Formats: sequence, C-alpha cells, structure tokens
Amino acid sequence: MRFACPALLLALLPLAGCGTHAPDRMLSVATGFVSHEMCGAAFIAGLEPTAYWREAAPPALRAVEWAMTHEVDHARGLVRSRLAGLGERVALHRGAAGCLVLNGPAPPAPAALPPLPAPLLADIAPSDSPVPGSAALAAALDQAFAEPDPEAPRQTRAVVVLHRGQVVAERYAPGYGVRTRLHGWSMTKSVTNALLGVLARQGRVAMQAPLPQPAWAKDGRAAITPDHLLRMTSGLTFGNSLGAGIGDLVNPATQMLFSDVDMAADAIEAPLGAPPGTQWEYSNGSTQILSRLVRDLAGGDEASALRFARAELFGPLGMASAVLETDASGAPVGAAHMWATARDWARFGQLYVQDGVVGGRRLLPEGWVAYSGAPTEGARVGYGAGFWTNQSDSELARRRVEQGMPREAFMARGAFGQFVVVVPSRQLVVVRLGHTFSPRAATTNMVRLVVQALAAVE
Repeated sequence: MRFACPALLLALLPLAGCGTHAPDRMLSVATGFVSHEMCGAAFIAGLEPTAYWREAAPPALRAVEWAMTHEVDHARGLVRSRLAGLGERVALHRGAAGCLVLNGPAPPAPAALPPLPAPLLADIAPSDSPVPGSAALAAALDQAFAEPDPEAPRQTRAVVVLHRGQVVAERYAPGYGVRTRLHGWSMTKSVTNALLGVLARQGRVAMQAPLPQPAWAKDGRAAITPDHLLRMTSGLTFGNSLGAGIGDLVNPATQMLFSDVDMAADAIEAPLGAPPGTQWEYSNGSTQILSRLVRDLAGGDEASALRFARAELFGPLGMASAVLETDASGAPVGAAHMWATARDWARFGQLYVQDGVVGGRRLLPEGWVAYSGAPTEGARVGYGAGFWTNQSDSELARRRVEQGMPREAFMARGAFGQFVVVVPSRQLVVVRLGHTFSPRAATTNMVRLVVQALAAVE
C-alpha cells in the first residue's frame, strides 16, 4: 500500500468528517502501519527495528520520513508513531498474540498457552544450518537475491526450496536466518483456509451453508456462505484490498487493521453490493469475518482460538515459530498478520503437497486441497479459496503459466512479495519472503525462481 505525503494529508483534514473519513481513522493507516511493523520487527522477529524499517517502509512513506516520528520502548514492549505530530498509534507486543495496534485500553494479557504437541511432519532439514543446495539451485538463489536495479530493489530476505519434504536449498539476507520470523501479510489468508479446513473436517463448519449473522437475517446477505467469504464473492461492499494509494486512507478494509477493536464488526455491517456468488472483490473484511468465525467455533475467546491453531495446525506441522496475531476482540487477524520463519512457511506449504495429511493423520478434509486451488469465477488475478491459483483462465493466471509455472500450481501470497508456492505433483514448495514494492516485479521474480527450482530438482 502507498501513502500520501503529510501535506496532502493535512489538506484533506478540513474536508474530513466522520466514519471512514474521520481524521484519526485516515491517519491511522500510516501511523498504525509503522507502529505495527516496527513492533513486529523488534519483538516478534528479533530484528533491529529502525534498520528493519529502512528496508520495509514503502517508498512513499520512506520519502516522508522527515514527518514521521516513532519511539521503540523495549522495556514496555511497545512502539509509538506519529505523522506530522498527528494520528498517534501505539502498537503493543502481547507475547503469543503478537503485536496489537491499540484503539483504547490494552486488552488483558494473553492467557498462558500449553506447549505445542509433538510434530507429525518429519524434520525437513538436518540442522539449523542453511542448506546451500546444488549448483543449479545456488544459481537460482543467486538470481533471487541479486539487485540488478538500485531504483527498484528486490530486497529478498529469505528463500526456501522444499522438495519431497526436505529442504534442498535455502538462503537468507545478512541479519536474517533460519530462526528469523517474517511477516506473511495476506499469506495469512491461506492459514485461515487451513483453520477452516480443520473445522470442516471436524464437522463444525459447512462451507456451502449460509453463515448465521443477526445483521444479515432479513436481507440478501442471509445467503452468504463461508465459501463465498473465502473466495471473495460475498457481495459485501467493504473496500478492495488489491489496490494501493491515497484511497487506503479511507478504505475500510485497510482501516480495520489499525483502527478497530473488533475488526470483523464493520465488515459484517457492510451492505450488499451484488448477490452472493456473482461478483469477485478481494477484501480483508471477508477473511476477517471468517477469522471471527474461527474464534467463535474454537471456544469464543482469544485463548481458545490460539490453542486451537496451535493444537490442530501449528503443532502437527512443527511450526513452532508461528505467531498468529489477534485483534482486541480475541479473533485472529487472519486477513493479514502472521509471522513465521521461512522454514515454517515451507512446512505450511507441505501440508498442501501432502493433500492435507501429515504423519498418517488427516488434518484437512479429503478434497480440501483441490478445493483450495480450484478457480473462482470472475477472479481476474487467478484466485481459488484463500489461495491464488494458476488453474484459472484469468489473464494473470495465464500469464504465469506462459512464463513457465505449472498450471496446477497455487500459492499463498502476501503484500510486498511474500509467496508460498505449491506444486503438488512435483512435491515442490518454494518460499520467498522480502520487501519488493512492485507487484509485477515480485511476481516476475517469483515465477523465475519457481521455474528454475523445478528445473534444478528434475
């Protein structure tokens, strides 16, 4: 997402009113973003926050650094940010619940969580030392980390190539390593897919059945199903999360990440703009409604939601590093906020290579992986059910296939070039994490890496 300069923000303030145009909500997109990312860097990833921000700041924010102030309080575990002295946002580190941008009093500290259960997934690497890989894979990683254009840096920070359940190559940028957690952004939507899959296997959610919501009972929203929300075809008008620019200041799907106590609440109240199932619009709000559903079905509070994710997904996969952040209502921020090491993101991808079965135990229902990658009609980017997919006839999916990616491939994808690409028949998972601010460049580099990795493991 891009942000306007402070002069433009200040010019907008006299025109601002209430709701999404309220000044504080507008400014919170910028200051909340800064506070949250620096909090995550300092207290989740273990990185030096100022150095991290220099590379993670989108170009427009970096250009107005003179107007942005931020303070990192290591003793209290918080970061405070302001833009031109306005719009203060504080992000607080809350242990296992990650970082939370405060919008009122801090919620109670997260409840103590039990240890993760023993992993069912076999070890994917022999040690904590990075696996250099073959000459062909090393050459592919050389290109992934190369910086041919100083004006458009790729800023690759981690790559893991997993083949037949084993790491066959990996590399990390200086200051990063095997144990460094990295922000997945919208790759977290694919984690929400997995949590719903577990609930579906347990018989606690029916993806094709209308989702009971009192606010929807008397109008066309009563027909909305979890499948509609996962595929982004609910018809709710709650902002498009694919775009970037000054519109993010008033975009409710962006504002909810930094200004709402209960992130799903406003999305649930959104009006219907099209009949459910007839129109595709990628929105954080749709996934956040599902995240609240996960919380409610897991037990109704933050501790129950986190215990469920750890016991039913992270533990079996051996994802010991995963930090799934929550909002102040205790719902996972399943639209955007999970941090994990590159190896643990690869473990997540391996679940889909193995058709949802780990160590002889089925975590996801039979057919769930095929369902996840099956294309959604009208999704112009090539989108399935919580995953981007090449199985679509959309222009962007066709372009990825023409560039050499297999048609069967599907992927978790997050802002600024985060990818977990799954090619089931080739038993391949490719993870790429970093800070690339051009979506086209990020896709081109990802496709090249996947094609080269496939050729190298032939």
